[in-house]
Amino acid sequence: MARVAGVDIPDKKAAEISLTYIYGIGRSSAKTILERAGISGTTLVKDLPEEDLDKIRKIIDSSHTIEGALRTATRMNIKRLMDVGCHRGLRHRRGLPARGQRTRTNARTRKGPRKTVAGKKKAPSKG
Repeated sequence: MARVAGVDIPDKKAAEISLTYIYGIGRSSAKTILERAGISGTTLVKDLPEEDLDKIRKIIDSSHTIEGALRTATRMNIKRLMDVGCHRGLRHRRGLPARGQRTRTNARTRKGPRKTVAGKKKAPSKG
């Protein structure tokens, strides 16, 4: 396995796909990195010479925020929203969706498993 940016990327996959195993690099970023390095995206990582891997490492180090630094930056941005007390910060603090999704139904990923509320029976029908 080749090691790029502290992450083992798979050898038996195309270079474009393998780079997406690095947190912060998706398909479009991987394409631009490989274009700048002058490498075909369909080349398998095991077929890349060490010089090409060094080119990829240099490009990633110089122009991309990845892995730990990106996770820290994201965490700090959310913490700033919470400290300011804006709407999105309050939603993060309460563990609710922050981007306008409905919560009457759905939102189970953010809210967690259902909690049954006692004494919530339907009113008797008049008839």
